[in-house]
Amino acid sequence: MKFPLTTLVCALALTGCADHAARERLGIEDPSVLKTGLGATQNEAAGAANPQWINTYASIKGTRAMLASLQARLDQVSGEKTDYFHAKAQCWIDAARQARDAHDDWGFVEEAIGQAAMITMSLERGTPISAVNPTLRTVSTVRPDLWNIVNAIKADSAVVHCPQAQPPLACAEVELMQAGHDAWTRGFSNAEKRLPEVRENLRKSAETALQCKQAGQMSVSALAAASPQKITLRADSLFRFDGSDTAAILPGGKLRLNAVAIDLKKVPATRELKITGYTDRLGGDAYNRRLSLLRARTIEQYLRTRGVTLPIIVQGQGSANQRVDCRQTKRDELVRCLAPNRRVEIDLADAAS
Repeated sequence: MKFPLTTLVCALALTGCADHAARERLGIEDPSVLKTGLGATQNEAAGAANPQWINTYASIKGTRAMLASLQARLDQVSGEKTDYFHAKAQCWIDAARQARDAHDDWGFVEEAIGQAAMITMSLERGTPISAVNPTLRTVSTVRPDLWNIVNAIKADSAVVHCPQAQPPLACAEVELMQAGHDAWTRGFSNAEKRLPEVRENLRKSAETALQCKQAGQMSVSALAAASPQKITLRADSLFRFDGSDTAAILPGGKLRLNAVAIDLKKVPATRELKITGYTDRLGGDAYNRRLSLLRARTIEQYLRTRGVTLPIIVQGQGSANQRVDCRQTKRDELVRCLAPNRRVEIDLADAAS
């Protein structure tokens, strides 16, 4: 059943629980977790480590150093730092740190590091990432009603077009997984303590998505009624480093372009687009002009495949029209400073007569 965002916002504001034991309130369905007292076991069926788990996670040693390295890599990944997958990787890192500091030796630290590493590597390579939450050995499902709300929010198209709604949703999913780990270790009261933050993040995500839907945030159709306007897309958020073809478009870039395409299809046919690619000043002029043109052409092709039929003019201006002037001597710092210059601009104007 699909729930409207208004219904979800109202539901998440209600926190009343039946007066039962914490374990019952969590809605746990896993019989191995429900079994307590004499005869309760931690065999493989109940989640004990098996050879597959050991082969996957045994290589994770020195978790403190590994988390520091993973954080540094995530910080260096190009693209928006607040999109769904960046936020989810960060929340998995935070979850691993929290479990490690609590001296949790059940295997959740390794699993959380594994999830963060998988997402970070995909962001680095620009490869597709699944938004489906994994089945982990040390996590049982708790509060199926909240998971239903998670899935309902994720299924709403407003969330795709509303970047601000994505981080709280991603973190709510990780927090629910943490609560599931608490339950798996029979820490039912600890699991319950996480739920207010889960509900708050879900409420924030649903409410923000609803506001985006109502306001028509960044709606190109609204801009079309005014004078010619411009949409600026950061190249670092769209493409892998030095990438320019469709395969180099980052997952977050596809989400942004999908939203742009949906709005552009509402623009009157008498309008036209001019897509212009720009680079920073690093590199040769010929290379920069070619890279900027290829990126602009790729975006044109991507929008066409999403049903945009407006007339489009494509050009690459290389390092022309720099937005910022940077003088850092360290290359990494210079590259970060020059990021606003690496961009693609979409100008919306009346068609030429």
